[in-house]
Amino acid sequence: MSGHSKWHNIAARKGKTDAARGKIFTKLGRELLIAVKEGGSDSSGNSKLRDVIAKCKASNMPNDTISNSIKKAAGAGNTENYEEIVYEGYGPSGVALMVNVSTDNRNRTAAELRHVFTRTGGNLGTTGCVEYLFGQKGVIVIDKSTSKLSEDELMLIAIDNGAEDVNVEEEVYEIITSPEDFSKVREALEKENVEFIEAEIQMVPNTYIKLDEKNAEKMQRLVDGLEELDDVMSVYHNCEENE
Repeated sequence: MSGHSKWHNIAARKGKTDAARGKIFTKLGRELLIAVKEGGSDSSGNSKLRDVIAKCKASNMPNDTISNSIKKAAGAGNTENYEEIVYEGYGPSGVALMVNVSTDNRNRTAAELRHVFTRTGGNLGTTGCVEYLFGQKGVIVIDKSTSKLSEDELMLIAIDNGAEDVNVEEEVYEIITSPEDFSKVREALEKENVEFIEAEIQMVPNTYIKLDEKNAEKMQRLVDGLEELDDVMSVYHNCEENE
């Protein structure tokens, strides 16, 4: 499931099929388009574009694909326009969900989301109904096996540049930042040639709900259904994921 993820979920996403990766790349291309439309194609002067590029690289999107997407978005003939919207809702046992979308047709997207929620036993809610249960945080995840920095070196760089916390997991380092300090921390690590598994601003739950096996399966179907929609960029929830 998406959102604030532990290593086993990240590893599963890294092993997605070519078709699934293609879908991810298409969505990332749309994020690049939005960033270019908002702030231009020069990443040195467009912090949002730099952040999206980092997210693309963390998803193993080829550099040529990133570059071509930026050039296409900046082209004079490009008339694609998308708006970013956050939808909120409930899953099994009152699990809270926040769904980030980019769309060129609000009515179509809302209808598709409502269909998925209803089909899987959830409910699409109103604006603000669950937002208070989450906080925006920068999340950077680094595979220990590929890190050229020692644990102490990595922690020192992260904390010196404003990181709120560094969690040392069995196979990864997870760095948490405020949204304001995310780019600074990420860029400081990039200068040390650190590669990321994840690098983006996420909606992190303040509390979690643990589900029984039956409702956990329903929840998985709901998240999978949402992530299959072309307009859905990311899904966040406060379901406690099984280790």
